[in-house]
Amino acid sequence: MKLKALVYRSCILLAAAMAAAGCTKEAQLDLKAPASASPWTRYAGWPDRRWDEFNTLAVDQSPPIGTSPKVESPIEGDPTKGMELSFDRSRGGGCMACHVMGPQTPEQPGNVGPDLSMVGTYRSDEFLFNYMYDPRTQNTRSIMPPWGTHGSFTVDEIKDIVAFMKTLTQPATFKDPLDDPAQRPVPKETRDNLDEFENPAMDAVERAKKLYKETGPDGKSCDSCHEDPAKAFATWAASMPKYEPRLKKALGVEEFVTRHALATTGSSWLMQSEENLAVSVYLRYLANGTPIQVNLEGAGAKEAVERGKALMQRKIGQLNFACVDCHQVGANRWIRGQWLGEYRGQTPHFPTWRTSRHEIWDLRKRMQWCNVAIRANELPPDAQQYADIELYLVSLSNGLPLDVPGIRH
Repeated sequence: MKLKALVYRSCILLAAAMAAAGCTKEAQLDLKAPASASPWTRYAGWPDRRWDEFNTLAVDQSPPIGTSPKVESPIEGDPTKGMELSFDRSRGGGCMACHVMGPQTPEQPGNVGPDLSMVGTYRSDEFLFNYMYDPRTQNTRSIMPPWGTHGSFTVDEIKDIVAFMKTLTQPATFKDPLDDPAQRPVPKETRDNLDEFENPAMDAVERAKKLYKETGPDGKSCDSCHEDPAKAFATWAASMPKYEPRLKKALGVEEFVTRHALATTGSSWLMQSEENLAVSVYLRYLANGTPIQVNLEGAGAKEAVERGKALMQRKIGQLNFACVDCHQVGANRWIRGQWLGEYRGQTPHFPTWRTSRHEIWDLRKRMQWCNVAIRANELPPDAQQYADIELYLVSLSNGLPLDVPGIRH
């Protein structure tokens, strides 16, 4: 009995000491302030156009499936203009983003859609026009954009494209085998992402070590509670995101860093700030090699996962794409010169250095870019919808080891 009393008293004293230091068992979080810049504005250098008339991950507002206007057959159009429109990358990426289109196909076409090199020999004018105007009249889950209904092309432009497609009667030929998506080798990342000379994102680790010891406005630092970060966070990041009942949402590493730092040190490390990215990279770096193991138990987590799964099937933007269109239906194929990977394995290297942008991107920024790329308004990085998607998406990589910071084009 004396031993039990001694242990109990020691636990009480330890708990009191931890509480006095701001180190409680339940992580302290600021539950009120937004975790990202508010009001939200899109990043500098990104397209500044907005697409307020189309679905986002948060709002239903796209036009319904459209009935194709009646046109005379055979369709009269200008095939030369039609070819220019088909290959114009500024018009939704161009048809050749997904299709090979005969001997005149530009370099590096995609193959998410069928090869159209011989389409002029087996499709009617009416079918081609109606399918381009709104393919959902034939297939409600089509991964082809509703070019006419969503206003990407006018009726006359679609007629020109149909006129061009009617000239496609010969197989494509490629001077360079790399331009043939059927022969193009799958890209493999061979760079050593933990080599500071190979990966500029490794600078974030050194920056985070300094931030870790930096005293915030409240007179405390990360080091005040966690003197040995390598021990304290040896596996922690591999369990994130985690459903947080106090916020009624899944909490990823980046949002945790924002809310925990504000609550414990007073530091304002908003999501996607340089400080937040550095610390988020560091916490995952400390857990490198640990298999991802996201906990999906509990009603809140299960509901969030189901929401995330549903959101990844949601058609959004002027191009009317869903996550599943690229990473499930179109997985392991090419959209132009970019390889579309499947869901599993997409997350273990985030945050990652984007060589095409010369900056570190966390997973939420990658989601935002996917939205903007398909002409859908993005959400703030702390949005509930992104949290649900992250929980579901990361859970699909359970068992794969963390390898952060990544490096990708």
